Amino acid sequence: MVRARPDSPLLFEIVERPDFSFETSAKAEGLWPVAGMDEAGRGPLAGPVVAAAVVLDPTNIPDGLDDSKRLSHAQREPIFEAILNSALGVAMASVCAEGIDASDIRKASLEAMRRALCGLPVRPRLALADGRDVPPGLPCLGRALVKGDQRSQSIAAASIVAKVMRDRMMSDCGRRHAHYGFEIHMGYATLRHRTAIKAYGPLKRLHRVSFAPFRLEMAEVDESQST
Repeated sequence: MVRARPDSPLLFEIVERPDFSFETSAKAEGLWPVAGMDEAGRGPLAGPVVAAAVVLDPTNIPDGLDDSKRLSHAQREPIFEAILNSALGVAMASVCAEGIDASDIRKASLEAMRRALCGLPVRPRLALADGRDVPPGLPCLGRALVKGDQRSQSIAAASIVAKVMRDRMMSDCGRRHAHYGFEIHMGYATLRHRTAIKAYGPLKRLHRVSFAPFRLEMAEVDESQST
């Protein structure tokens, strides 16, 4: 027996977009302003982890806010400018590769978000953080939202700001270190990047030598020296 194809869309085809409901609920609780926080650059082998904190104006929310990973470069750039021009407050902060190596990427990401929040020109009463963790040491109440960049417009705005700023930083690194192609892969472990590392070695203060590929290479060197 052949089953009729349903007219309604399948659940997995429905893409949820972030809204302002978390912020509206917080405002009703007396928790205003509300800041969204997110970071970019947890996974790359090189470059900083960059975080942003954004307090949106409820009367002037830019169109197209979404998880930065679901937007192309061409889509992110005008939204980034719209956020800067309309938000009540925007701040950015980063932790460099050496700082990441000195702790770990999770702690470095949380610290970058804390610094970004503290740099806001307005003092938030509540900070919404993307992920499972609230950065320690916040000057206000914090709440973590899993997949927050796909649920909260404030976090989505922060994700776009962090991504655009980090991409610009890595593009500048690409101009300074042409052999590595940072402006193309943004420090991620692409074949081109890994090939350049093998050919020219890691760059001091830019490559995260605590990450697995570098640890494995150092282990191989230690083993060869012990024979």
